[in-house]
Amino acid sequence: MMEYHGKRLRLRLEGESHSPEMRVTIWGLPAGEPVDEETLRNLLARRRPGRSALTTARNEKDEPEFLSGVRDGALTGEPVVIRFANEDRRPEDYAAIRTIPRPGHADYPQYLQGGAIPSGGGALGGRMTLPLCAAGALALGMLKKKNITVAGRLLSVGGVRDIPLPVRPPKERLEALAEKKLPVWSEGLIPRMEEEILAAKAAGDSLGGVIECVALGLPGGLGHPRFEGVTNRLAAALFAIPGVKGVEFGDGFAGAAQRGSEQNDPFILADGSIQTETNHAGGLLGGITTGMPLVLRLAMKPTPSIAREQRSVDLQTMRPVSLCIGGRHDPCIAVRAVPAAEAVTALVLLDLLLEADEGNE
Repeated sequence: MMEYHGKRLRLRLEGESHSPEMRVTIWGLPAGEPVDEETLRNLLARRRPGRSALTTARNEKDEPEFLSGVRDGALTGEPVVIRFANEDRRPEDYAAIRTIPRPGHADYPQYLQGGAIPSGGGALGGRMTLPLCAAGALALGMLKKKNITVAGRLLSVGGVRDIPLPVRPPKERLEALAEKKLPVWSEGLIPRMEEEILAAKAAGDSLGGVIECVALGLPGGLGHPRFEGVTNRLAAALFAIPGVKGVEFGDGFAGAAQRGSEQNDPFILADGSIQTETNHAGGLLGGITTGMPLVLRLAMKPTPSIAREQRSVDLQTMRPVSLCIGGRHDPCIAVRAVPAAEAVTALVLLDLLLEADEGNE
C-alpha cells in the first residue's frame, strides 16, 4: 500500500503489477464537481500498453471502474475508489529468476525488506502508474475548469533532443502534444526518436529520456517558502513515478553553468500585468509561483529490463549467475511516463489550489 498525503488531497494505491486488480482511493475531492470522463479516458489511453512497437506488448484494457465517490457523473464528496483489473498477467515470465535480483530494478531492496522478489516489481512496478494516472486525470479535469493547462512532452530520447519551448507556449499547441504519435514540439523529430528506440530494442537494450511538463494559467503567489514550496511538494510526488532519477525546475542544472546576468529573468510590464521577459526560473521563485508558465523536467532512466546478458547473484545459492530478462517490457519507459508526469503534476497543483481557496474563505 502506497499513499500520498497532500494538504487537502490524500491518495492510496493498492495492488501490484501481477495482482488480480489494482485500486486507487482519493480523499478530499470537492463534492458536486463533474467527472471529466473524456480527460480521464484520453490520459489512460496514452499510458496504455500494447499500442505500438515502442511500448510493451502487454495487452490490458485499462478500463476504470468507479466503486464509490461518484454518482450520476459527479463527485459526492466521499472517497473516490477506482478499480482496474489486471487481465494479461504473466507471472510465469519471472519463475526462473525468483531468487535472482534484476540489475537496475528494486528487486534486491525489496528482498532485503520482505525476504522475496515480487513478480514484475510488485507494488514498485511501472503498471502502478495506471491508478496514479486515473487520480491525476480527475485533477486535470478540475484544473481545466479553472483554465489551467498541464501538458507534457518528450524533450529528449537517447541522443535526439527537441527544441526549447517559447517563453509563453501557446495553449493550443501544448494541448495538441497529446494527439501526436510521440508528444514532441518539433514533429519532424518523431521518426528519429522512433529509430533510436527501435534500434535499442533490436539490440536487446533500452533507452532513457527526459520529460518536460508545463503548467499554464497558474496564479502568482501560490505556495509557501522552505519545505512547503511548490518545488518541494512537486518533487516529492514526482519521484513516485518509477524510473525518475532527477527532477529540475526552469533551467535546472544547466543554469548552474551560467552567470546571474544570464539566469535572472527581467521583470516587465505586458498587457497591464507584471511578467518576466524570460523564464529561466520556470515560473517559480523561492518555491512560490510567479504567474509565468511553470516548467519542470524529469530524467527517466533506461528501462532496466533488457534482453542482453547481465550479471547478478542467486540469493538462494549465493553464487554468481548470468541472466537475460524475458517477458514484455518497454524499450523506453519515458514514452508512457509522459501522462504520468502530467497526472502527478496536476494532483499536486490541485492540492495547492484547494488549500489556497480554503485559506481565502
